[in-house]
Amino acid sequence: MQIPKNGNLLERARKLRREMTPQERKLWYLFLQKYPVKIYKQRIIGSYIADFYCASAKLVIEIDGSQHYSDDTQHKDSTRTTYFESLGLQVIRYSNADINERFDRVCESIHQRIQPNHG
Repeated sequence: MQIPKNGNLLERARKLRREMTPQERKLWYLFLQKYPVKIYKQRIIGSYIADFYCASAKLVIEIDGSQHYSDDTQHKDSTRTTYFESLGLQVIRYSNADINERFDRVCESIHQRIQPNHG
């Protein structure tokens, strides 16, 4: 299945790639960039930009900062997750605290989600 992509978001996605949060940067440079399966950063999926996306595992990885815990943002995140899932994608979310305090566990969790698709 071809994943839809709103081309109008291209400049925004490029900006987000250049200006990753410290937690996104840590996960990208210390783990995902060198991972043996291709993972994209700030990938456009429909009218959303996923923090990280592994096409072969159909996996979206989201890193949530404190702004993701308001009621309004949680509703938007839920709508976004439902959309990704409607495309057959699995979504996993980690908080900034997870990246800062449990980095090895986050990496292992991601690895466990990707590996069954590449056994």
